[in-house]
Amino acid sequence: MSSGERPVRVFCVDDQAVFRAAMRQVIAATPGFTQVGEAASGEAAVAAARALRPDLVLIDVHMPGINGFQAATLVVNERRSVVVVLMSADPAEPPPGFPPRGRAIHIVAKRELCPGILLDLWHAGRTR
Repeated sequence: MSSGERPVRVFCVDDQAVFRAAMRQVIAATPGFTQVGEAASGEAAVAAARALRPDLVLIDVHMPGINGFQAATLVVNERRSVVVVLMSADPAEPPPGFPPRGRAIHIVAKRELCPGILLDLWHAGRTR
C-alpha cells in the first residue's frame, strides 16, 4: 500500500471465537489491512456487511443458520466490489452454481490463512 491509500477494510465471520481471534491476528500482521468488525453468524454477517461496507470479508463455510456459501452470495449480490474469502477447516464442496458469476470469491483452508495468503487473495480478487 502506498502512502495516501486507505487501508483495506476487513470483516470477519466465524461461529468460533478462537478462529475470529486468529483472523484478527492475521489482519493485524498484514500491512495495509484493518479490521472493521466481526460476526458469529451468517445472518449477522450480511447485516453488518451492508452497514460497514468492507472491502474484504473472511467467512467460515460451516456455520449454523445461513452457512458461508449462502452468506457470501448475499453479500456479493448486494455489493459487487467486495472480495470474499471463504474458509473451512476441512475440504468444502461449493453448492452447484457457486460462486455467483463474475464475483471475487475464493475458498481456502483455515490453516493456510496468513498475511501472505491474505495479500495474494486480496490482489487476485481485485483483478477479477
